[in-house]
This record gives sequence, C-alpha cells and structure tokens, in this order.
Amino acid sequence: MTYTGDVSRGSAPAVRELTGLTMTKVSVGEMDNNAYLLRCTADGSQLLIDAANDAPTLLGLIGDGGLATVVTTHRHWDHHGALAEVVRATGARSVAGADDAAEIPVVTDTVGDGDTITVGDCTLEVIHVVGHTPGSIVLLYREPGGIAHLWTGDSLFPGGVGNTQKDPQRFTSLINDVSAKLFDRLPDDTWFYPGHGKDSTLGRERPHLAEWRERGW
Repeated sequence: MTYTGDVSRGSAPAVRELTGLTMTKVSVGEMDNNAYLLRCTADGSQLLIDAANDAPTLLGLIGDGGLATVVTTHRHWDHHGALAEVVRATGARSVAGADDAAEIPVVTDTVGDGDTITVGDCTLEVIHVVGHTPGSIVLLYREPGGIAHLWTGDSLFPGGVGNTQKDPQRFTSLINDVSAKLFDRLPDDTWFYPGHGKDSTLGRERPHLAEWRERGW
C-alpha cells in the first residue's frame, strides 16, 4: 500500500520503508497526537518519537523487538503522556531537548542543536528550534541515496509553524529558526512528519513562508 501519512485515532498505523529505516506512524489520544516508531533495518533496533498517549497501543507497536530510545520533541503534556509507562516497560533511555527536559518525566539524556541520536546504524541529527517551547527539537534523517526526512513535533505543520500563543517574540524566534535551520538547509523534496495531522514536504510549504511571516502565526 502506498504511504500517505494519513492516520487518525483508532486507524491502522501507516508504514513507510526508508533506506535503512522502517517508519511506522500512529495517531493516539484525544488530541490525535502522532507517534513514530523507527526501526533500523540492519539490526532491528527501535526508537520511538513522542510516547504521546495510549501506552498499550505503543507497546503493541514496539512488540518483542525491544526499544532502545524514546525521543520527546517538546515538553507539552500531550506529547509525553505515555512516556513513563513506556520507559518502565521497555527500559529505553529517554531523550529530550535540554531546555525542556525539566518539565518532561523520566528524561535520562538531554540533547542540543547539532547533537546526534542513533538507532542501530542510522543517525538522526538534532535541530533545536525555539518558539513553540524553549527546548523543542526536530530530528533529521538523511536517507542514504535518497531524500531527507524531518520529524518536527509541533514546530512545523502543513500550513504554518507551531502555536506561539500570539507572542510576537516567540513567533519571530520560531519562524526564523524554521526558515534558517530547515528551509534554508534542505531541499524541496524533504519530507516532514509533524506532531499532529498529515505530513508535507518543504517544497510544498516553501512558497508560503513570506505569507506566514506576514500574518504572524
């Protein structure tokens, strides 16, 4: 089945085969949070992005393969509601951005801009983007011989950057970071996977950057 990234709570997960990684996307919880399980195809190691809600569903997704790492993209409660239970059940290390870690349960390791996180023999680059929260992080995977992939949490969605509660300073910080660290660095075919809702590509969103900046949200 062709991957579309279109999932909803209670629907079947969506699976996408990347070079080096298998990604499974599932929607959980009353806010339809996306959680993403990455499995290294070389050794079966697994990493979960945002243990958002519904630990039984996430643990079922993880299965018998074990879980090496959980990465939490930012400190908002709806992105880590199942974190403690998942970590307790799997023994996984728990990673978060340094500036959000104090408000996330069970953080064992903190990361900052330019750090890397591995899953098997695959490497994810940490990109720190400030505005939605002080410690929000985006994960970048450069597919060998293929395209780049971004897991953006609530910092970038189809149609705009994340919510900054109408705070001009926070919005300016976020739009500047997203522009400089994502759009200016990566090509149009870069696919991104947000914390809620459907996926998109940088090329699809790039023509609207000036419009987003002008409207202020």
